Amino acid sequence: MYPNQFVKLKVLESHIENEQEIIDDVAVITPISDELATKELLKSKGDELVYHTIHENIILEIRRDVSLRRFDYNEHQV
Repeated sequence: MYPNQFVKLKVLESHIENEQEIIDDVAVITPISDELATKELLKSKGDELVYHTIHENIILEIRRDVSLRRFDYNEHQV
């Protein structure tokens, strides 16, 4: 339908397997030009994503939030 290009998708159904989200069903929102793909990806929220149709399957790596602690150098000097 949209060969070899970026599309904005709405995830309708997915499941989790081995720290990956496997997308089972999507709805195409709109095709996106290569020039606008990054901008659209950064604007995507929730169940929307930008993906390239060269990939047959949509598999997303799940990242866990890493807590960052502020280290005060002066406080830890001996």
